[in-house]
Amino acid sequence: MPDTSDAVAAPAREQRISRTFVALADSLVDDFDIAEFLDVLTERAVELLSVTAAGVILLAPDGRLEVLSSTSRRADLLEQFAVEINDGPCVECTRRGVPVTCADLEVEARRWPRFAAAARECGFRAAHALPMRLRKQTIGALSLLGAQPGSLEGDQLGLGQALADVATIAILQQRSIEHGDRLSSQLQTALNTRVVIEQAKGVLAQRAALSMDEAFALLRGHARARSQRLVDLATAVVANTADLDSITLPARPPTGRGEGRS
Repeated sequence: MPDTSDAVAAPAREQRISRTFVALADSLVDDFDIAEFLDVLTERAVELLSVTAAGVILLAPDGRLEVLSSTSRRADLLEQFAVEINDGPCVECTRRGVPVTCADLEVEARRWPRFAAAARECGFRAAHALPMRLRKQTIGALSLLGAQPGSLEGDQLGLGQALADVATIAILQQRSIEHGDRLSSQLQTALNTRVVIEQAKGVLAQRAALSMDEAFALLRGHARARSQRLVDLATAVVANTADLDSITLPARPPTGRGEGRS
């Protein structure tokens, strides 16, 4: 009997890809929120490219790099470290404006010794970075991290770059709508949003004995289920005006279990 799994898988993958670009386009509304947009981008990158985690760093007007989105706590810590030491695939990618891939950080440890050591501590063995660029202008990088060694094949690289390109066009288009200090204010708004979301994750993690990643998943799921902006829900959580039980109750461990979780 012929194996039809590949024939079935291909249309399903094509549908996921189509839905991803529709979701990204749907984020480009009048009330454009860069944090929400980048959240969708990184989440779908993990799903479609079969990587463990993804993140985005953007270049500020003064030349600083800022981590604006990560799909996990470990990825965020690693990218923040890369920005701090100004080294690693994502930093090199942004500075040079070209894709930077590393299938095995242990093998190429000499290239980025401090980054490779930090990646090992965070549980990552492969790192790839795709430039967010339009013509000669590079505004950041899409970072892709793998828990196991592995390269990105041609189709995966092409799709990853397409995601990065769409995000670049969206961000630059939004910046062009307003002049003056739009770039600085947009970055600052995104950073402020990250701070509030991190605080809300901490509140939920402590309340329900969850990891930070589990708390974020609950926060994001609750917001999406109610068509609520993530930052608005996070603000309510931090201000203690949200119904925390409705957010955390599904994930509460039974009595006597869950001790020792961070």
